[in-house]
Amino acid sequence: MKTLDSGFAAHIDQVVTTLCWCWKLTRKDGTVRGFTDHDGDVAFAGVTYYAASGFTASQIQSGLGLSVDNLDVTGALSSDYLTDDDLTAGVYDGADIEVWRVNWANTAQRVLMRKGSIGEVKRGKVAFQAEVRGMAQKLTAAVGRAYAYDCDADVGDSRCGINCAAAAYKGNGTVSSAIDARRFSASGLTAFADTWFTGGKLTWVTGANAGLAMEVKRYGKGASAGVFELWQPMPKAVSAGDTFTVTVGCDKTFATCKLKFNNASNFQGFPYIPGNDTTISYPTSTQALDGGSRYGN
Repeated sequence: MKTLDSGFAAHIDQVVTTLCWCWKLTRKDGTVRGFTDHDGDVAFAGVTYYAASGFTASQIQSGLGLSVDNLDVTGALSSDYLTDDDLTAGVYDGADIEVWRVNWANTAQRVLMRKGSIGEVKRGKVAFQAEVRGMAQKLTAAVGRAYAYDCDADVGDSRCGINCAAAAYKGNGTVSSAIDARRFSASGLTAFADTWFTGGKLTWVTGANAGLAMEVKRYGKGASAGVFELWQPMPKAVSAGDTFTVTVGCDKTFATCKLKFNNASNFQGFPYIPGNDTTISYPTSTQALDGGSRYGN
């Protein structure tokens, strides 16, 4: 139950009120943005909540227990407040959000209704829809390590130990030709083997997408140029002459760690853990399930 000061409570009890919704977004980089469904800008606590964004919200769903509260917010894509490029680049992914009920005629009268984070974002040509997840959402996330076949380290991190800045694992390329914002050919990478950068990270140095990065879905070594396919299209067009850096990719299997990186000693998975096939198997003439090693001495 929300506790309101006497003045705000008295205002809400009136037949005619001056109430609006305000949303405060705090991105992972610390940037703060404010939006409101009022027809004019609203400011309080050092944040201006802009009306031009056209923010509206669905009914807030909530309940007892640890179920995840959620609502959807929709708004117009505006070059001054919230751009399609920002959403595509993921700068609002996981952003913290506060939902306020405010008396726009006297902003000292306000109450924090919800706190949470931005979930799924759907984009159209002129508008977007974002899911707002309640604080209980974090309780559904896996915490700590789990037993799994695959490695749970990221290539190049402290547990992996691979130096992705080394020349053997990092390349500099220049776009030769582009099919679209996701597929293109590039020169400057002939020294690297086929599939070397599959699963890696490509960061644009020059061009319309300079400063943005995307994961590589597929890399193939063509006759005279490397051929890239990214997981998601870049927000701006990819053009011949655009330059980038790209780091090696890893599929997190033990075979790749051992053969591609010679890094088996740092593998952070459990490649020999018995799976479901072992659980449902039974002794045969060639396999004795006596509790001994399955892989020899």
